[in-house]
Amino acid sequence: MRHLERHRTQHINWLRAAVMGANDGIVSTASLVLGVAAAQATRSDLLTAGVAGLVAGAMSMAAGEYVSVSSQTDTEAADLARERQELATNPDQELRELTKIYVRLGLDESLASQVAAQLTARDALAAHARDELGLSASNQARPVQAALASAATFAVGAALPLLVAYLSPAAALVYAVAGASLLSLALLGSLAARTGGAPLLAGTVRVTLWGALAMGLTAGVGALFGTVA
Repeated sequence: MRHLERHRTQHINWLRAAVMGANDGIVSTASLVLGVAAAQATRSDLLTAGVAGLVAGAMSMAAGEYVSVSSQTDTEAADLARERQELATNPDQELRELTKIYVRLGLDESLASQVAAQLTARDALAAHARDELGLSASNQARPVQAALASAATFAVGAALPLLVAYLSPAAALVYAVAGASLLSLALLGSLAARTGGAPLLAGTVRVTLWGALAMGLTAGVGALFGTVA
């Protein structure tokens, strides 16, 4: 029977982008809504600002992730190109280098030499990419995937405070948006922690605390400018 062992690190790239996108969507849009509401703006102005923030934020997240991950991809490609050239011009040195890596991992010299020779014969570039550069299929950078995940999850996160602001009575709007956003952040933090195998309480508190701080500061700025106006 074939045993497939799955590790949580296989999810790290998309999980990071998704959590960051959803978290930023909730925090930035809820903060924007609360700040505008605190400045005594109308519901129409508030929703207009929120929708504009959703679109701008989603595009910003997509662009930022794409540029960032593309830079990582370029670096990985450059490292692989250099390894390919070194394997072509100095294969003996590269074989000794691979042997030293396995010795540092705990193999004796003889066994390390045999392993290095066999892996080099099978696929030298793959062996150096994995064991020297730390590159593998599970952590390979994917710019488009990261950009789409960030944009989509930002939009989903941002839609929540906007929906609450649209449906809530005017008198309870601030409390409803703040409460729903903090609850959503707590759920997001616990979900991310559970998926990543981290402690639930720490992940939940970390996300919720920073979200509450951002919303509180933005609401304070809105109230200050509203009073001055």
